[in-house]
Amino acid sequence: MCGYGKLQADIEIKSPATKFHEMLCKRPYHVTNASRDKVQGCELHKGEWGQVGSIICWNYFHDGKAKVAKQEVEAVDADENLVVLRMIEGDLLKDHKNFKFTIQATPKGSGSVVHWTLEYEKLHKDIPESYNMLEFVVGMSKDIDAHLTEGK
Repeated sequence: MCGYGKLQADIEIKSPATKFHEMLCKRPYHVTNASRDKVQGCELHKGEWGQVGSIICWNYFHDGKAKVAKQEVEAVDADENLVVLRMIEGDLLKDHKNFKFTIQATPKGSGSVVHWTLEYEKLHKDIPESYNMLEFVVGMSKDIDAHLTEGK
């Protein structure tokens, strides 16, 4: 058995859950403005922004290297501010058989809590757990929050 992994993190943010979800789901190309040091590009390769079955390609900087991720939007629930992205190509699949990101923003007080779940299957047991990718998405979430709350 190669090893399945599941990592989760909650990030309290000042932004409304709907705004955070909208940026990640319907306007992910704006993440390049919010988190420029981490994300350099986001392009739609198939479908429509925020629609199940759409294909998104990301250019990002992680672990000191420029990397690429191609993801399919697997699920969207606007009422629950939830989106699920499944890796179909890219650097993460060099070490993993599969990799999935689930992002849900839940209202809390005047802000919200963003819950990230990373689920993956490693190609072999010597591959480390993806804590550095979890740190990456937590940092990106904080950057998005700062961008969304600018000028408030």
